[in-house]
Amino acid sequence: MNRSSYKGRLAPTPTGDFHLGHARTFHSAWRRAREAGGVLMLRIEDLDTQRCKAEFVEGMLADFAWMGIGWDGEPVYQSRRRSVYRAVWERLKAMDLIYPCTRSRRELRDCVRAPHEEEELREPIYPVAWRPGPGAAAAYDAPAGVTWRFRVPEGEVIRFTDARRGELAYTAGVDFGDFAVWRRDDVPAYELAVVADDLEMGITEVVRGEDLLLSTARQLLLYRALGGMPPSWCHEPLVRDENGRRLAKRYDSLSLRSFRERGVAFEALRNQ
Repeated sequence: MNRSSYKGRLAPTPTGDFHLGHARTFHSAWRRAREAGGVLMLRIEDLDTQRCKAEFVEGMLADFAWMGIGWDGEPVYQSRRRSVYRAVWERLKAMDLIYPCTRSRRELRDCVRAPHEEEELREPIYPVAWRPGPGAAAAYDAPAGVTWRFRVPEGEVIRFTDARRGELAYTAGVDFGDFAVWRRDDVPAYELAVVADDLEMGITEVVRGEDLLLSTARQLLLYRALGGMPPSWCHEPLVRDENGRRLAKRYDSLSLRSFRERGVAFEALRNQ
């Protein structure tokens, strides 16, 4: 990649305090952008207004300052970009690549079980038999009220190269099924919003946690559907607690805020 063409992003979700896993990933994103002599954008993924809070945005900015992480330009807020996501929904609907789903998460959990080692990171495979018949999407002029799912090409192997993990491959319909692009509460789903933003912002490399490897496979299908060039990928290892569980924002004792308030220097954590 040409050094001058590199464009990365920090994409935090302000639903709680950052922990050590966030620190590793965000610092890696910052470092890779700076080493490439490129641009690093800040995108605040605050679409879920029920869980995203202003105080978490403030804490997030304080954490970035504590880590010595800066970015280029003004922050981008997903909550202000609904028209962009609606336009993508309309394109996918016009191509008959998505369909309305009235099934609940509980129904999906009760119907099938995710056959994977680490089920916390994977949702159950959506049954093909639950797909509606042709023309189901035509009855809807707006996305609200139902979940909209992308119809995956069953059996197709999705391949990509990760900077950490090397060559990876996931099979549609086996490793992941029809996935949500719009929620029934009228909120754009993660996969759609991220692809729409990364395309428009011209992101050339995505650095994030390896819990999102399956999301990369899903998102590659969206890039192809929208005729966009996907970025390169770097998935950082997860930070886990003493019991082997990945860290979550609920672990207050390991939050970056708690370290900052105790006067711990970020460099001291990095050197451990």
